[in-house]
Amino acid sequence: MKAHSAGLVVFRRTGEQPEVLLAHMGAPWWAKKDIGAWSVPKGLVEEGEEPLDTAKREFGEELGLAVPDGKFIELGDVEQSNKKIVSAWAVEADMDVSHIKSNTFKAEWPPKSGKQQEFPEIDRAAWFSLAEAAQKAVGGQAELFERLANILHVPLGPEEAPKTPKQNSLF
Repeated sequence: MKAHSAGLVVFRRTGEQPEVLLAHMGAPWWAKKDIGAWSVPKGLVEEGEEPLDTAKREFGEELGLAVPDGKFIELGDVEQSNKKIVSAWAVEADMDVSHIKSNTFKAEWPPKSGKQQEFPEIDRAAWFSLAEAAQKAVGGQAELFERLANILHVPLGPEEAPKTPKQNSLF
């Protein structure tokens, strides 16, 4: 059976293009990575737990922030590149993410050293346009931002400027 996680896609409206909140995965193996190293705050659904409850719990654990008040919009399920199924909900909120405090985990570091070190699950969070989020998020989550764009009736990215027809030279 595939692992099942649930998360929140927190968005805010800034001008014409909304922004979404993404979390950068902690631990040294993610430290110098950008593309594919960001994710919506999410975590594993525990047995008997409703996925929306999981999404709210994980948001608080991973960011140390209160879960936003608001209407939760179901975005459905996506399959990440690691074959994990993620159920997600969008909620509108404008939050200060400059001082997040993530929960931690222990891992052997450096590899094969026998030393256990503690690392934050999330080392930072930031706001991105829908198009930027689709590029930076782990594989499979881009579909969530496309769905949100459709719900909000906005393009995924900025409209491409119309191409000026090239005039042929007479000489």
